[in-house]
Amino acid sequence: KVSDGTRKDQIEEAFRRAQKAHNNKAKLVASLKNRYNKLEDKTEFHEEFIRCLKYAMIIYTREPAVENVIDFVTKFAASFETPVNENAEEEEEGEDENEFLNFLFCFLLESHGANSHAVRFRVCQLVNKLLGSLSENAQIDDGLCDRIHEAMLIRVTDKYPNVRIQAALAMARLQDPSNSDCPTIKAHNNKAKLVLAEKVHIRALSIAQRVSLLHEGLSDSADSVKEVVKTHLLPAWLRLLQGDVLQLLHKLDVENCAETAVTTLHAVFSMATSPDDLLQNGVRLDERKLIPVDSLTCENVLYWRALCEFVKSKGNEGEELLEQLLPEAAIFAEYLCSYLRSITGLSEEQKADMTQLEIAMTQEFVGQQLIILVGCLDTSEEGGRKRMVAVLQEILVMPKTPTSLIGLLVEKLIGLLRDETQKIQMVAEIISDVREPILPISAPVDENEKRRKQVRLAEVRVQIMEAKQNLEECISCQDFSRAAVLKDSISQLEELKNQLTLEASQPADSIKEQRVEKSDPETLLKCLTMCAELFKQINIKRGICPTMNALIESLILPSVSNPNPAVRNMAVICLGTAALHSKDLANTHLVLLLQITQLDEPKIRISALRALIDQLLLNGLNILQDKSAPISQAPDSPDNSNGQPEQQTEEESTVQSILKMLSEFLDSEICELRTETAEGLAKLMYCGRILSPKLLSRLVLLWYNPVTEDDQRLRHCLGVFLQLYSRASRTNQECVEESFLPTMRTLFNAPVTSPLSEVDASNVAELFVELTRPSALVQPAAVSVHDSLAVRICNEILRDVSAPEVRLYCKTLSWLEINTEPGPANSELQLLLKDILQNVPEAPPSVRPSRRAKIAALDKTKQDLTALMNQEANGS
Repeated sequence: KVSDGTRKDQIEEAFRRAQKAHNNKAKLVASLKNRYNKLEDKTEFHEEFIRCLKYAMIIYTREPAVENVIDFVTKFAASFETPVNENAEEEEEGEDENEFLNFLFCFLLESHGANSHAVRFRVCQLVNKLLGSLSENAQIDDGLCDRIHEAMLIRVTDKYPNVRIQAALAMARLQDPSNSDCPTIKAHNNKAKLVLAEKVHIRALSIAQRVSLLHEGLSDSADSVKEVVKTHLLPAWLRLLQGDVLQLLHKLDVENCAETAVTTLHAVFSMATSPDDLLQNGVRLDERKLIPVDSLTCENVLYWRALCEFVKSKGNEGEELLEQLLPEAAIFAEYLCSYLRSITGLSEEQKADMTQLEIAMTQEFVGQQLIILVGCLDTSEEGGRKRMVAVLQEILVMPKTPTSLIGLLVEKLIGLLRDETQKIQMVAEIISDVREPILPISAPVDENEKRRKQVRLAEVRVQIMEAKQNLEECISCQDFSRAAVLKDSISQLEELKNQLTLEASQPADSIKEQRVEKSDPETLLKCLTMCAELFKQINIKRGICPTMNALIESLILPSVSNPNPAVRNMAVICLGTAALHSKDLANTHLVLLLQITQLDEPKIRISALRALIDQLLLNGLNILQDKSAPISQAPDSPDNSNGQPEQQTEEESTVQSILKMLSEFLDSEICELRTETAEGLAKLMYCGRILSPKLLSRLVLLWYNPVTEDDQRLRHCLGVFLQLYSRASRTNQECVEESFLPTMRTLFNAPVTSPLSEVDASNVAELFVELTRPSALVQPAAVSVHDSLAVRICNEILRDVSAPEVRLYCKTLSWLEINTEPGPANSELQLLLKDILQNVPEAPPSVRPSRRAKIAALDKTKQDLTALMNQEANGS
């Protein structure tokens, strides 16, 4: 009989050996289970087992020794699972077998509410691993299953993210996807939203949290999540606010989250039972079907806009209701014009005053919503449409119109015009009026001319005096005929004197009206914004007309070198958009865009990069050539037999420069530039404009790089791209296959100081295997890419069979779906495998210095539980 001390030593020794990764855990499990089964009283074994387990459970960090112990405990507990198809007479034995498993689950469930976050994390981790290690058809007692479910429901709201993650994973194991009424699935979808709706007051959440909840909930891909937000969260918030939708909007700060607020309002409107419900809440219109100008707020104007858009989206069903919400186009045009005229422009000093700035921003937001409402108006009546066009023209020319509203105004104006030539001509005239307005100009009078008039006035006065004197003499001589002539002469001289006196009394400067060119940043920004919107709205198949070309030459190109960054940025956007209309224009200014992507401020570089990517998506990397075909990263050297070697060399040099620049941008320290480049390359590769295994390898490494961990946009973009790209065609899968070895070599050769040294190479290999599976293709291919990938891996192994990465390569081979039918590929693979098996290394495996340094660094950070356990034992 084994003594208690010996039994405890055996359990402790098993835990001590389980810490080491090289130990065979299957043997440890089998040995310990054999001893367990021989015991009549299992109580002491349970107590000692839990005592040893607690040492691992109090450590929160993912230490290798601790993780090994957790894996050992999971395997040991799972070994007691009884197969479902046991005979009835063996049920009692099965219950005994499950005793330890039930005991461990009970211990964990009793510990899930511990104060220590480390213990809570390890409890959830163990529950997750235990459930995951059980077979698919494993049966768990209903009572125990309910307890696990209830405990994990609590832990998914834990304050520590890692605890929540493990709890959510554990709950995922309990769910039944085939059952639409699965309680676990419903709990996942409803738990968080219901808790927030029922137990958390809206005031307890910050504005950012409210917006985030609504944005993520209403844009979730799962309809059930959207439904929970619509039917539980929003009604609960509205109940807390006495049903006041405008108050709810106020709680969201709609000026900074207009689109989320509109989506929220549409969700509220969709729950209305009748049209009267939509009319009664939120917006109050006067007899003109307008909100009085002095009553306009951010909340009620957004509600008005969202309601009109919602009703208009219903088509014919909403026509009658829309007529109650909006006036005729002519009436709304005057209303819009009166409000936008009331917007006060701010001087530089006033912009420094936060109060004045907030008022101006609110006015602009309200104006923006009113402009959007133009799209909901009925403009079928010609008179109302023309009046609206005239008003929009007037607003665009007004100096006080904020720059932020220009693009939207031009969009609505172009939308009201039917002929493209008229659209171009009208916008060009507005740009001319804004850039060269007719202004009153003071013209100075020549001083010589002024003195000449004064002398002439003096002469006239002398002539009048002489004529009057002669008149008196004629009257005294009774020469009445001469007196009559003199009288007429005096009258004429008096009129001339009065005219000269009036001219002398006028200011020295005369006022005239003439066109004056304005080149201040605000004016140029307005004109460029109109230009960009025009190029965006016009069909690119139309090409560049003379009017558009004049705008490019006189406005856009000079503004590219403007000292103001905002003007330069908008000019680059205009140039990029205009280049989409003409390949010749794109060829002419391609080098300019390339220079801007490398030399200007980050924001302007990104705008130029977007323009370049758009151009490459439209015309391809061979933009300088006539034909369109995918370009590889390393094109062949020029063929001198084609008669144009110099031109082809220049074209290939340009292509290589573009690819090199984009590749360098992937290493940029500017996060936005790096992300924009990665997204652009993903688009180019997905559209077939680039076929480059090297660039694909760079994107994969960028996705795994810890440096990009916080860049959610980049991670999401690349994650979606890799899946869609590999599924699209076998050619793409071949590109993925070719990028496998370069990616793995980069990871294996990464120095310890590189963030890539932290990447799990095994996980990367699994990704490549999954991306190249034949079943992943949308249209299945006759030959699997895995066959050629296996040959590549075997050749890589034969390069150096003693290399440390050979073990992973061998493991990767076991994951591949290789064709077993006889054939050349199969024969080649068999020969390579035989070579690998016969090639036994004579010398011990060589370890690269960088890998050895990494292993040594890891060894120093490993935490051994043995010392802690011995200290506890000695102390007792």
